[in-house]
Amino acid sequence: MLKASYRVPSSGGGRPSGGNVGGVSFDKQKNFTKNGFGLELPSPFGNVTNRQYLNLNLLKLGLALISFAALCGSLCWIIYITTASQVNIYRGYRRLQERLIADLSVVGELYHGAGKVRELEFCPPEYENYVPCYCNVSENLYSTEADGQIEYQRQCVQGSEKRLSCLVLPPKNYRIPLRWPTGRDFIWKENVKISKQDFSSGSLTKRMMVEEEHISFHSDSLMVDGVEDYAHQIAEMIGLRNETNFNEAGVRTVLDVGCGFGSFGAHLFSKNLLTMCIANYEASGSQVQLTLERGLPAMIGSFSSKQLPYPHLSFDMIHCGRCGIDWEDNDGIFLVEVDRLLRPGGYFIWTSTGNTHRSLRDKDNHKKWTLIHDFAENLCWEMLSQQDETIIWKKTNKKKCYNSRKTGPPICAKSHDIESPYNQQLYPCVGGLRSQRWIPIENRTPWPSQASLNSAELSIHGVHPEDFMDDSLYWNSAVHNYWSLLSPLVFSDHPKRPGDEDPSPPFNMLRNVLDMNSQFGGFNAALLESGKSVWVMNVVPTNSHNYLPLIFDRGLIGVQHDWCKAFPTYPRTYDTVLAKGLFSTHPQFRCSILDIFLEIDRILRPEGWVIVHDSTPLIEALRSVITQLRWEARIVEIEANKDERLLVCQKLFLRKQLQ
Repeated sequence: MLKASYRVPSSGGGRPSGGNVGGVSFDKQKNFTKNGFGLELPSPFGNVTNRQYLNLNLLKLGLALISFAALCGSLCWIIYITTASQVNIYRGYRRLQERLIADLSVVGELYHGAGKVRELEFCPPEYENYVPCYCNVSENLYSTEADGQIEYQRQCVQGSEKRLSCLVLPPKNYRIPLRWPTGRDFIWKENVKISKQDFSSGSLTKRMMVEEEHISFHSDSLMVDGVEDYAHQIAEMIGLRNETNFNEAGVRTVLDVGCGFGSFGAHLFSKNLLTMCIANYEASGSQVQLTLERGLPAMIGSFSSKQLPYPHLSFDMIHCGRCGIDWEDNDGIFLVEVDRLLRPGGYFIWTSTGNTHRSLRDKDNHKKWTLIHDFAENLCWEMLSQQDETIIWKKTNKKKCYNSRKTGPPICAKSHDIESPYNQQLYPCVGGLRSQRWIPIENRTPWPSQASLNSAELSIHGVHPEDFMDDSLYWNSAVHNYWSLLSPLVFSDHPKRPGDEDPSPPFNMLRNVLDMNSQFGGFNAALLESGKSVWVMNVVPTNSHNYLPLIFDRGLIGVQHDWCKAFPTYPRTYDTVLAKGLFSTHPQFRCSILDIFLEIDRILRPEGWVIVHDSTPLIEALRSVITQLRWEARIVEIEANKDERLLVCQKLFLRKQLQ
């Protein structure tokens, strides 16, 4: 910062030999006076009177005031110039300064107490399926009274969440999942928590075949005619030839509520549809855990009290196949949430045993069905068709319909019409009508071209086409480098497991991928463009710019999340985790870097990989954290970039069990 400085000259001369009048000294014999500024002025008179002295003092006072005013003006001008310069300079290095401060803060945190770094202890065995924010570590879960039917509500209250300070071990007989796509149809029985009651109840055996070591999903009979026939039936009810035409009708992203074990989504995946499974937390026989074990997208989510963490107008289809939700409850507020999530022209498929003609003969069932039917009409949904247990509604693509209704939920006020809600309560109002993203699914670009948004679509999100293109080019190169880096590491450790055939390209040891700081979803798009058979959970941190609507508009899936809290999933559910630039922007005052890495360790599978891309000082400082987690790690330099590094880590398969 420039500082204005000036020097005030001292009054010259020695001790005066004459008198002093009004602070002005003079010497009669030399016949000159001093003006108080060190300047000597000769007197025009040999003898001066008091009046002349007064006039002279006034003159000098006037000169002093003029000089003082001039100095003040100069000072103000200097301050103005300095301030203007500061603004220009500040604009130039503000981001660099913020990045430096963040890096120094993180490095300081990591180096604090570096001399006493030690490996973390293992959690007790009862934590092997631990999901934070749920009361699921209790002796009651293993008692005879636990029947798996208890409803657990997610309770993550700021400051009250119990943080892990230990490493979650896998079950005693855990085995590395089979490669995709084999792992989609066969999973190891010991990898998931299924009790004897679950097997004997028959609720799961109808959906899968349990063998000595495997659980097979080849004979999924959740629907009477099988999943493939069921999907074909839905397509015909919509007016399509078969399910391969879903994409032509504008369907790409599907939300499967109470998804069973993901077989409906697994089938749709083969038709280029991306299905997100959500279900309540379950202590045993979890739908979400088994779906993720199969390598399919899933997360714990509930309609019970809060909005789901997805943007409005994001899914082309929402499916409830015997999902157990009473849609007529709470004045239809759950249907309002479905409407919020559906794009204009999107489909709601509801399959329930209560929809059959025989069931509707019961007065109570008929009353419930009538309430749901009437409420759907008040949401501007059109009932397309009904066959046996299945009903399909289509959401209107015309905004004016909502203004012409006589009854039904009101249109949301701006305060409740939040595009990407995080931890928001359910509101009984229709949202999304103000959004520029109100585009009928029939008018959207079909997949896979949908992943490359045009300039008009980007402008809705405030993104410049050049920035979007630069991001795409960067990630295309990065994915090539990441994959080239990981492939030899994976196969040097595991050339081929006994009994496995040689893997075919792209050598898919990796299936479930988590991007902790997704921005535009460029990493996900680049993986798909390069032909990698993976799916990515794109996470937008709550403290960063919210590009989650853009991610969904690209035909991808994701969620907003606060990384100082636990991610809503079971342990050992992701093969790979990417964190690019996340820790440089990490809010230090809320949780530590170690807290976040402990959460990564919980959700990462044994032998899974973590790639951290960040500043060089931060990467170097993370060594102490990796030591505590017992991971293997190596630091990789980035070509022509000395300011950033890659930290490539692998979680070891720790088989130690506590007694």
